[in-house]
Amino acid sequence: MNLSNLNFFRSLRHENRQFAVIGLGRFGRAVCGTLHQLGYEVLGIDADEKRVDQLLIDKIVSHAMQLDSTEPTALKEAGIFEFDTAIVAIGNYLDASVITTLNLKEAGVKHVVAKASSEVHVKLLKKVGADYVVFPEHDAGCNLARSLTKPSILDRFELDPENSIVELIVPEEFQGKTISELQLRNRYGLNLLAVSYDGKFQINPDPNNRFQKGSAMVVIGTNKNIDRLPI
Repeated sequence: MNLSNLNFFRSLRHENRQFAVIGLGRFGRAVCGTLHQLGYEVLGIDADEKRVDQLLIDKIVSHAMQLDSTEPTALKEAGIFEFDTAIVAIGNYLDASVITTLNLKEAGVKHVVAKASSEVHVKLLKKVGADYVVFPEHDAGCNLARSLTKPSILDRFELDPENSIVELIVPEEFQGKTISELQLRNRYGLNLLAVSYDGKFQINPDPNNRFQKGSAMVVIGTNKNIDRLPI
């Protein structure tokens, strides 16, 4: 996560129970469904009436309505400007996405998250005031490339461009050795956060425990040191 985004997440109010999601394609539906399952009140919005109707049929939002989000008057009449957080999920229509984001910020919506579909789109959304921009296709592509070239790495969370937390399959040469014998910090400059045993992760594992075949481990450190692991 980019450190510049920390202020955005700090500013989110834990008591906020309402979200507006504008754009009900696959990404928007996924956001609506997840928020709804977590118990939040979700208003889904789209210019396509069929998408709105389907969302209500599937019961994955509290409310849904059809409107043109590029029209400030329509957003105001629908009460969207009263929401604390709005997600602009119009990824494939750059003009509508940028104008909608601008409308929300000019009306004083405190938290606006927007989906981008290109690097240019990212820059435009930030220019008009988006508080947080997601670029899922780019992120998915990067993750796929890493998975293909480093299949032993099961998951990765980037703290910043130089440091990450990764979950990986225990390397073959680590198997049978104790955590203390391996000396990950001295040999690789990495800190061990967890190791899986019998399908469950043990946080801050006992240094006398041995690494088992087929288990996973979670480490934190620089990407340069992570790449030094025998994987």
